[in-house]
Amino acid sequence: MSLPPVKKHEHMPDGQDGACCAHDTCGAPAENERVHAGHDHAAHDNGSHPHHDAHAHAGHDHSSHDHADHDHSGHDHTAHGHDHPHVHAHGHAAGSCCGHGEGGQPFSISGSGAATLTAGPGQVLARLRIGQMDCPTEETLIRKKLDNLDGVHALDFNLMQRVLTVVHAEGALDRIMAAIKSLDMTPEPLADSAPGTPAPAAKPVNWWLIGGAGVLAALSELSHFAGWPLGVTAALAVAAILACGVSTYRKGWIAVRNGNLNINALMSIAVTGAVLIGQWPEAAMVMFLFNVAELIEARSLDRARNAVRGLLDLAPETATVQQANGQWLEVPAANLQAGDIVRVRPGERIAADGIIVSGSSAVDQSPITGESLPVEKTQDDPVYAATVNAAGSFEYRVTAAAGNTTLARIIHAVEQAQGARAPTQRFIDRFSRIYTPAVVGIALLVAVLPPLLWDQPWFDAIYRALALLIIACPCALVISTPVSIVSGLTAASRRGILVKGGVYLEEGRNLKWLALDKTGTLTHGKPVQTDIQDWDVSDQTRHPAALVAASLAARSDHPVSLAVANAARDTGAALLDVQEFTALPGRGVSAALDGVTFQLGNRRLMRELGVSSPKLEARLDELERQGKSAIALSDGSRVLAVAAVADTVKPTSATAIADLHALGVRTLMLTGDNTPTAQAIGQQVGIDEARGDQLPEDKLAAIESKLAAGGRVGMVGDGINDAPALARADIGFAMGAAGTGTAIETADVALMDDDLRKIGTFLRLSRATHRVLVQNIVLALGIKAVFLALAMTGNATLWMAVFADVGASLLVVANGLRLLRAAPAAH
Repeated sequence: MSLPPVKKHEHMPDGQDGACCAHDTCGAPAENERVHAGHDHAAHDNGSHPHHDAHAHAGHDHSSHDHADHDHSGHDHTAHGHDHPHVHAHGHAAGSCCGHGEGGQPFSISGSGAATLTAGPGQVLARLRIGQMDCPTEETLIRKKLDNLDGVHALDFNLMQRVLTVVHAEGALDRIMAAIKSLDMTPEPLADSAPGTPAPAAKPVNWWLIGGAGVLAALSELSHFAGWPLGVTAALAVAAILACGVSTYRKGWIAVRNGNLNINALMSIAVTGAVLIGQWPEAAMVMFLFNVAELIEARSLDRARNAVRGLLDLAPETATVQQANGQWLEVPAANLQAGDIVRVRPGERIAADGIIVSGSSAVDQSPITGESLPVEKTQDDPVYAATVNAAGSFEYRVTAAAGNTTLARIIHAVEQAQGARAPTQRFIDRFSRIYTPAVVGIALLVAVLPPLLWDQPWFDAIYRALALLIIACPCALVISTPVSIVSGLTAASRRGILVKGGVYLEEGRNLKWLALDKTGTLTHGKPVQTDIQDWDVSDQTRHPAALVAASLAARSDHPVSLAVANAARDTGAALLDVQEFTALPGRGVSAALDGVTFQLGNRRLMRELGVSSPKLEARLDELERQGKSAIALSDGSRVLAVAAVADTVKPTSATAIADLHALGVRTLMLTGDNTPTAQAIGQQVGIDEARGDQLPEDKLAAIESKLAAGGRVGMVGDGINDAPALARADIGFAMGAAGTGTAIETADVALMDDDLRKIGTFLRLSRATHRVLVQNIVLALGIKAVFLALAMTGNATLWMAVFADVGASLLVVANGLRLLRAAPAAH
C-alpha cells in the first residue's frame, strides 16, 4: 500500500548553540538555507507493513480480529529520523554575533559531531577540542578565520563540549591548527574513537591574583576619596587593571583585529575610555568586578556542562572478564568487546550492555530508566551499562562495546539536544541582532550629540556613553535560554525521559491531543489467558478440559494458543501428548488424545462442528465485548470448555491517562485490533476516543485530522506500523525499554522504562521550563531597561552598568539551574 506523503514539521530548530559564557556576547544564527534531513517524511512508504492476514491457529479468527499492532519485533523507526541536521555550504553568508560582527550559522548535527558530518573523496574529518571555545563569540572568531582558508570544506561547532569538527583537504590540518592558535586558542586533536568525550573541567583560577586586583582597586578608590596625589591613585588603578584585565584586553584586541566587537572589546573600550577621562578608580573597579562576575558565571555554566561528564562518570572504569583459559581478569571497561563474558559482584556497577547468561539479582536501573525500585533480573534478561547490581551475583555476555552502549547513546542524545535551538532561543537570537547594534548606536549619539548640539560637557557625555556601552551586551538575555533548556533536558534524563532537543521540551506544554498505540503502550503486548470455564461437564473425560485445551494449544505457535498453553504450564501442570495434530486455517486446531479427537477453535469452528448454541454464542459475545479473544474446546459432539485470552492493561495506564486529562490533554487510542477490543480497553483506562482496525495509513490520517483541528499533537508508540504517525506528530514518544537503542536514536522523546506516567512528568517539566524562560527574559530585559534609562539620564555609574550586565547574567543562570534541583514529578 502507498501512504500519502507526510508534511515536514513547521517548527524545526534554526541552528545550534551551546550555553553562552558570562563574558562574551552570543551570536545569532544566519538565516541560511538548511535541509531538514530528519523530517523529509515523504520517504515513509509503508507498503511493507500490510495489515496481518488471518492465521490458521487455535481459536483466533483474524478475519474479524486483526493484530496489526501486535508485531513489535524489529521495531524500526528509521523512517522517523528526528536528528534535525541543518546543513549549509561552507562559506555561507554569516549572521552577526549580538550585532557586532559577522558570525556563521553553526551546523547542527547529531551525536558528537563526527556522527553525521562526513568526509568525501580526498577529504579528512578531524575533531578538535578547543578549551577556550565557550560561546558563539569564539565560534564567530574561529569561523571567520577558517571560512576563507584553503582546504576547509565544512565546520561543525559543539559549544557545550567545546569540540570543533572540520572536514578538510588532506594536509590542511596544520594550517587549520595554526589559524586557530593565532586567535590565542589551543586546539587539541581528538581521536576518531572518542565520541561523546565530555568537555574537561574548568581550569583552576588564580584567586590570589584576582583578590590582589580587588585590593588594588579598592586602594585606588580610597586614594581618590582621601585626596592622595593623582599619581598614586592612577598607579594603583593601573596595577589593578594589569593584574586582572590583561586577558580581557588580549581577547578584545583579537576580536577587534578580526572585525568583531564582543563583550571583551566593549569592556576594553569602556575601561580605556574611563582612564582617558581621568576616572582611574572606577576603571579599575569595573575591570575587577567584570572579571569576578565572569569567573562566577563560567563556574555556574559548568554545572550544566557537567551533566554529560556526570553521565560518563556513572560507568565503571574496570570489569571482570572471563579469559580464553577460563580464568577471570580485571580489564579496563573501555576494552570490552561484544561477546565478552563479564562477572558482576554485589554492589558493582555494570560496565556494558549485555544479556545475563547465568545467575540472578536485582538491578538498580535508575541511571538509565529512572525507575525508583530495583528490577529483578535473571537469565536472558538485558542489563545496561552504569546500572548497579544490588545483591546477587551474575555473569552477562556483552552485547555493545563501550562506545555503543545505551549510556553512550544517551550521552550522544543529550549532546545533540544541547545543540538544538528552542523556539524562544531563536526569538532571542533575532532580537539580539537588533538590540545590541541599536544600543551601541545610541551610545555613540549620547557621546557626540549633546556636546555638539547643547554644549553639554564632553566628560559627562562620554561617561554616559561608556555606561551605555557596557549595558549594551545582551549576555543575560542570550544566555537565559540555553541554560534553562540544558537544565530541563538534564532533569528529564535523570528521570528516564530522553528528550531529543530543546524544541520538544519547550513545545511539550502546548500538546492538546496525545494519540497512543495499544499493544506494548497501554497494554503489556503479550496475550495471557484471562478466563477458563468448564462448559459441559456431563460424562466428562478422564482428563480435565482445561488440560486438554492447553495440550492442543501447545502444538500451535499462535499467540492465543501460546497464552492458553503457558497458563497451564504456570500452574505446574504436565501437558498431555496428543497425536494427529492438524491446523484448521482460520478456525483453530484438531488433535487426538486417548482415541478421542478434540477441536480447539473459534465460534466459526464450533458452528461447523454443529456444537454451537445460543448460550455459547452469548458467552462468546460477552467475552469479545470485553476485548478478549474467545475460543472453545469440543470433542465433536459437545463443547467442553470456553477460554479467553487478552492483552492485559498495564497497571499504570489508567493513572497515566487520568494525569494527562488533569493537565488538559485529550487522549486518542489507535490500534489494529478490532473495534470492540479497542472500545473495551479504552473504557478500562479512560481514553477519550478509541479507534480500532487501524492500518498504518489510518493512524497517520487520524494524526493529521487532529493537527488540522488545531493545537499540538503527540503520538506514543513502539511498533513499525506506528512510524508514519510518530513522524507526522509534533512530538513522537517512543517506548524505550523494548528497544532502547532504537528508541533513543529515532524518537523525539523516549520513555526509558515504558512508564506512560512519565509523559505527565515531561509535560510538567516543559511547562516549568517555559515559566523559567519567561522569567529570565523578563529579568534580563527589565534590568537592562532600568539601567539604560538611568544611563540616558546621567544617573548610572560605570559600576552600576557592570552590575546591570553581570548581575542580570548571574540571576538568569541561577534561575535556570533551579530546573536541575526540582523537576516536577508525575502524580
